[in-house]
Amino acid sequence: MKSIMMTRSATAAKAVAHGLTGAALLLALAGCERQETVPEPAASESAPQPTSIMRDDLDDSVLPPPEPQLAPLDARISFSDGGAELSESAMAELASILRSPQIAEGGPILLRAHSDSGGSGEVNMRASRRRGEAVRDYLVENGVDEARITIIAFGEQNPLQPNARPDGTPNEPGRAANRRVDLLVDLPEEDAEAEAELIESDEQPVADPA
Repeated sequence: MKSIMMTRSATAAKAVAHGLTGAALLLALAGCERQETVPEPAASESAPQPTSIMRDDLDDSVLPPPEPQLAPLDARISFSDGGAELSESAMAELASILRSPQIAEGGPILLRAHSDSGGSGEVNMRASRRRGEAVRDYLVENGVDEARITIIAFGEQNPLQPNARPDGTPNEPGRAANRRVDLLVDLPEEDAEAEAELIESDEQPVADPA
């Protein structure tokens, strides 16, 4: 009888042991499942990228062009009809020059007066000077300071075209072209000196610090 009870007790103990082992396995499996089903943290939204204030759609061609630098004004006043009287076309040319920005700048004015070779050297020199004076007088009468104007008479020395043909006969179209006054309106000396000083300062080497 005792043997039967001991056998039953051993059997019961084994059953309990098997039950505990199974329960432990179930708990371990449940823990694994919980670990596997842990949700991943949500990805944070990416930070906004900085926006450039520079516009790529701007084209250099739409930018305003730089203002052109003012240059001296060259003009030619014709005395093709001869003499020292200003023709209507000559006065129209001078009126246009008076409206130019170069005149407004107040720089010096050089008048280089010429003649053809129709007379003696002395006569041609006087004729060219009278033409220069006619241009000067027109400018002064229209508000230009006479102190700005310089006249140089060349006579027949600097022709634009031949005064005579190869056979020695007068070349009238060439002589008409040679009767003229070349006018130069230069920039004020202050601007020229300031520009020269600026160029000189740019060319000077910069000393290294000690």
